[in-house]
Amino acid sequence: MAGLGPLEIGLIILAILLLFGYKKLPDASRSLGRSLRIFKGEMKGMKDDDVRTKDAARTSPVRGEVLPPATAADREREALEAEARAAEARAAELRARATQAGPADSTR
Repeated sequence: MAGLGPLEIGLIILAILLLFGYKKLPDASRSLGRSLRIFKGEMKGMKDDDVRTKDAARTSPVRGEVLPPATAADREREALEAEARAAEARAAELRARATQAGPADSTR
């Protein structure tokens, strides 16, 4: 270790015993061991996820298309096209209603 002699190690053990007490020391060490085991398992899981993600990224590259930014004219054209589609849908609905109504209602 970093230059720890027997006296320093003895003082550290004494401080731990005073801090936890001799009755709580086994429980504290058991809890510390469980925590370290859980931490180690989680770290291993994260490393496995990284490896899977990197492998998947290498085998299936993402290809995209770069589009130019939309201009005001493009936005206006899209709005007009949407309005035209809505008008066509409304006209189709009205034609369907007229077909269902039949010739008797058209004489009024």
